[in-house]
Amino acid sequence: MKILGKFRVVSAKLPEEVYNEMVLRIPEGDRSNFIREAIINKLQKTPKPDKLLELEGKMFKIESDFQEIRKHLADLELLTYHNGKLNPHMFCIDEIDHKIIDYLLHYKGATTPELAEYIKTNRWLILNRLRKLQKNSKKQIGEALIYYCAGEKSGKKKAWWINSKIIGE
Repeated sequence: MKILGKFRVVSAKLPEEVYNEMVLRIPEGDRSNFIREAIINKLQKTPKPDKLLELEGKMFKIESDFQEIRKHLADLELLTYHNGKLNPHMFCIDEIDHKIIDYLLHYKGATTPELAEYIKTNRWLILNRLRKLQKNSKKQIGEALIYYCAGEKSGKKKAWWINSKIIGE
């Protein structure tokens, strides 16, 4: 690689082992060229900050476009299920999720122990699934399909409730 322009003097502190290795391998007159070429090679492999900013901007745009597409897909689902009502099962990933949603649709709300007993599994699995359903629905349609209420509602304390606004009831 041909270097154009004026040269600048740079000083560098090297660990003694590295310096001793360089003295053994590189003849005294060639050390400056060796260090210069090593720096140039390293710089060629290091991305420029403006490139990083450009890539970051592109990634942000892709993520926002993807969110927009997901939102439109969710809107299409809204339009295709029973006169504008949301299909709550679209957020389910397996049979456990479907059973949770069925139970909540039937009883409108439930505690984790009630759901665990109904599905015959442990309540921690149920809690994790409820949180995942809540998070995924909020991410996809902007509002949570289910929500947790720590206070008393309809005779239940610390229960999960289906968002009737979303499902159109």
